[in-house]
Amino acid sequence: MQFAVYQVSRKGGREKNEDRMGYCYTRDSGLFALADGMGGHPEGEVASQLALQTLAAMFQREAKPRLPDPLRFLHDSIVAGHHQLLRYATERALVDTPRTTVVACLLQGNAAYWAHCGDSRLYLVRGDKLVARTRDHSYTELQETLAQVVPMGDRMNRNVLFTCLGSPGKPVIDTAGPLRMHPKDRVLLCSDGLWSSLPDAEIAEVLAARPISDAVPELVERALRIAGDKSDNVTALAVEWEGAEDADSGVSTNALGEEVFASTIQASLAGDPGSTDELDDAEIERSIREINEAIQRSSGKRR
Repeated sequence: MQFAVYQVSRKGGREKNEDRMGYCYTRDSGLFALADGMGGHPEGEVASQLALQTLAAMFQREAKPRLPDPLRFLHDSIVAGHHQLLRYATERALVDTPRTTVVACLLQGNAAYWAHCGDSRLYLVRGDKLVARTRDHSYTELQETLAQVVPMGDRMNRNVLFTCLGSPGKPVIDTAGPLRMHPKDRVLLCSDGLWSSLPDAEIAEVLAARPISDAVPELVERALRIAGDKSDNVTALAVEWEGAEDADSGVSTNALGEEVFASTIQASLAGDPGSTDELDDAEIERSIREINEAIQRSSGKRR
């Protein structure tokens, strides 16, 4: 595989950043994910981190170097993240469970697959056209859909979600794909701090018109300026399929061995080794070594 990737996360007007993002890859498969810890519940940064940590651990275990069923993997790994949050809250006797949204995209075999729970979004841009966009699991989006069928009353608050990871009920997870990728197709994952300030057309226009290393920070800065002092955390991760290998953000996996796994997702929560009790500690340590080795090889190959 060959792709370019660029990611930015800003705290905005909040006391802390509860968004998390990152990506993992093997020679033949790439996973890109973003989670937004939910305010109004405890430890949002823990929720988003645990969700991505679970995705990364399962990807490492199952992508050898391809995933046999990408859509099943996305669904099952997101459900596993949900159960990790419930377990975390139970072990610590928390009155409320940390909660998070999540959106994830898999690139494998010239195709994209994606899944989401909540209102973190995926945008797919081809040329200057917005090809696909996830639909939020919010009462606002549900109301807009139903309004096409029956008249609706007052609009709901867009921040009210009807599903997320860590909630008492089983999470609603939407999956899509495979969608065949074309060279230079761009996928953007973002938290609601970005899309709540910028219309879809503007997001697609900026993403299409500039290299992703320029487009991502520009979109984030625009969202922060518009939201002002009350800005939410703003996080965005963009991938360009078959992006230029000599670009600063370019990654080529062709030289990786079948067992090599690389990731930017933190293996465990700092100061809380107990959060990975169900994960294989030796596997995590091995992945950290392989990450560093793979990145060094990839960087050396680009020079």
